[in-house]
Amino acid sequence: MPAAGRGVTAHALEDLRNSQLMFYHEPFAMTRLAEKTILYFASTTFVQRVIAERADLAAFREKPTLPVIAGVAAIIFSFLLGWPAIALLGIFSVWLHEPWFVVIGGPLLYGLSHLVFLFGMYLSGAVYSLIFCRWLTRVTMERCLAWVTAGQQSRQQR
Repeated sequence: MPAAGRGVTAHALEDLRNSQLMFYHEPFAMTRLAEKTILYFASTTFVQRVIAERADLAAFREKPTLPVIAGVAAIIFSFLLGWPAIALLGIFSVWLHEPWFVVIGGPLLYGLSHLVFLFGMYLSGAVYSLIFCRWLTRVTMERCLAWVTAGQQSRQQR
């Protein structure tokens, strides 16, 4: 694929891949490690395809079906069932001076919240999860690659 058709992000990736990074001789070794890690993930087929296709959330504009609505409601309920419910259980346990409520009930509630979350994901379907994952990957990698590009340019100006 020609570099002009891939957009600014892919072109920046190509420039960064061709540059020489002196990892061990620079004082900012962690920054270099982060840059190399970002470039590694950016070179994967999934990330390159997501950036090239400009993955977006257009599928969410359609009217959701009843199972999707029920799945999203279950996911939201699982968040309420997680840490907030465990915190309330802890307060209740302290109020009654019975630590066993939180010792036994905390892990049970947390496990139940995971089961409700998984049920919600099952009802919502993997399609919406993949669409969201593709969009999030594109947005995250574009921002990370912009950060790497800015760091490379500032080092070249020194």
